Parts: sequence; structure tokens; C-alpha cells
Amino acid sequence: MAKSVPFYRPSIDNKEKAQLEEVLSSKTNKVEELEKAFTKYTGASFAVATSDGTSALHLAMLSINLKRGDKVLCSVNAYPSVPEVVRHFDAEPIFVDADESSYNINLDKLETILSDNQSKKLKAVIVSHIGGHPIDLERLYNIAKIYNIRVVEDASEALGGSYKGNKIGSTGADVTTFSFNPHLKGHVCNGGMMVTDDEDLVERAQLLRNHAMVTPDENLKYVYDVVDIGSKYDMSELDAAYSLAQLSKQDNAIKRQKTIAARYTKKLEGASHIILPEMQTEHTFSLYIIKVKKNRDSFARELLGKGVETGLHYIPLHLLTYYKSKYSLRVNDFPMALRNFQQVLSIPIFSDMSDSEVDYVCDTILDITKHWI
Repeated sequence: MAKSVPFYRPSIDNKEKAQLEEVLSSKTNKVEELEKAFTKYTGASFAVATSDGTSALHLAMLSINLKRGDKVLCSVNAYPSVPEVVRHFDAEPIFVDADESSYNINLDKLETILSDNQSKKLKAVIVSHIGGHPIDLERLYNIAKIYNIRVVEDASEALGGSYKGNKIGSTGADVTTFSFNPHLKGHVCNGGMMVTDDEDLVERAQLLRNHAMVTPDENLKYVYDVVDIGSKYDMSELDAAYSLAQLSKQDNAIKRQKTIAARYTKKLEGASHIILPEMQTEHTFSLYIIKVKKNRDSFARELLGKGVETGLHYIPLHLLTYYKSKYSLRVNDFPMALRNFQQVLSIPIFSDMSDSEVDYVCDTILDITKHWI
């Protein structure tokens, strides 16, 4: 019986080692290979590899030509990278409350804000698929079409996920970004990916990924010109090699995560003081988020004391010092996100997790709930 369970443990075998050895022993182009594999895997027309998920999101903002004073809507329940990339343009994030059960952006609230604020400066909406739970994309795209805004999907936790049978990344967004090292998932490598079906957007992203440098003479690559303001966002060969191996195992990882989620749900059903997530068919369960009705932090401390690590996804952005003070936000401005935040707790789930580890987590939770007040 396991006596400690990490929040995450990467699955590494000979596939990763073989890919890395190719890079170290010969001249390869693993970045290009990864981009091709990614378009094939997701069904997107174009893919641009980046140094990490945040740079992919920032590159997406560059590619849609975000400017000072523009406005971008996003959920208040998102990782700080989401509004951060907007603020770097001196553009303004507009926060939207979260959904009670999926923790994604609340589409009713989104539509209300758009109908009440039809400014020409409204440029885009960034949506995150929290924990691999896909948002209602059909409705989202219809809303975006009505109000003429771009859709950028942050799929950092939804790699390999699908919506109505189509892989996330090929469902109709203007841009979708991915991360190979999501929050709290252990940074074995750094890497991100931006995908799109828009050739103009991908050409701009490819240019700006490496300082907007061009080489007029292919025979003299040390001669270069700079034609715009870009960034240094290209991915290393080693990161690409590792990510290629991980990508080849992603579908099996999702299958295992769903099995673990079903086991959690079966064993924890009816547990006192605990609310379990919905078993939605297209949920990848890259996170398994429960709600603890009372004293969530004390509950997490008890779990940690028994060797079970946990995570939090996420602290609402309006509670963070910068955004709270910058936009004069009040604690109760986003009541659903606040209520969720006070209860949500992510428990371990990863493809290499054994049944005995799952059972240990369940037994520990059940043991704690017996005396929980």
C-alpha cells in the first residue's frame, strides 16, 4: 500500500530516451518534426512550437495584432499567464465569472458583458478548458461571431481533448495554445504550441517567434535583418524531442486518466463533506477537482500529513494583488469564482498512477471525512 502519492509524476520510458539520444548523437530537426506531428494529432492546419505555454499565448496575442487599449475577455478563474500576456501590450483584460461545476468561463456572463459593452476595442476572448473539461465551443463560437471578436483557446490542460468528436485545436478557434508543462505538473521540459487554421496568423507567429529576424541570403545565414518587434520564443531541440515522445503516448494517458477518474468517483461517491466532479464524456481529467465543503486548507494539510499531495486550480485573479489594485476589484465581484475557490481541491491524477495509489488517496480522504467538521 502506498504511503505517499505525489500530485504528479511524469511517464518516462525508452521513447523519451531514444528521442533525446537522436538529438545528442546526430543533426536533427525535432522542432519541425514535432510541429508536423502536432498538426496531424490535433487536425489543425498549422503549428508553431514555442519555448513554453505562456510564450505560445503571448505569441497568439502578437499574431492577432493586439494593441494598447484593446480589451480581451477572460475567466477570472484562470492561471495568471492569461491576463498577463494581455497586460504586456498595455491592453485591458475584462474578467468574467466562472461556471459552478466546470470551473470554465460562464458563457451566460460572457454574453451579458458583450451585449452591454460593444466597444470597438473589444478584440478577443481567451477561454481555458479547466482540467481538460471542454467548454461549450459551439455556443462560444456563435457568441464570438455575433459580437465579432476572436477566440483564443488556452488548452494547457486539454492536450488530446476533444469536442463533439473533434480534437481541441481543430474545432474552430482563431488560435489555440498548448503547454507541455502545465501548472503544478512537474517541469521535466519546457515547451508550448500555438495552432491555427489561419495562414496569415501562422506566418506572423513564425516571424515574431525569433526576434522577427529574416535572412535575405540563404547561403550566408549570418546576414540578417529585423523587420518587426518580436521575441525569443523558439523551442529547443531537446524539449521538442521529449515532447514528441510524450505526444505519442497522450491518447493512452487520457484513457488511463479517465479510468482513474471513474475509480475515484466510484470509491468516493457519497463521502461526507465532498462534492465530486461531473463525469463528462469528453473530459480528459488532466485534473480531478473535488470540492471540500468546509475548511479546504485544513483538509489539504491533513492529506499532506498522510503523504497525499494536492493542488489548487485556481486562485481567482481578482484576489491577486496586482489585478485587485489595478482595477479596483472587490472580493465579491465574482461570487461563483469566489465560492468555488473556497472549496476546490485538485487531487493526484496522472497516467502512471497505480490502482493502489488511487485507493490510498480514496482511503485517506474517506478516513479524514469521518471526523471532519
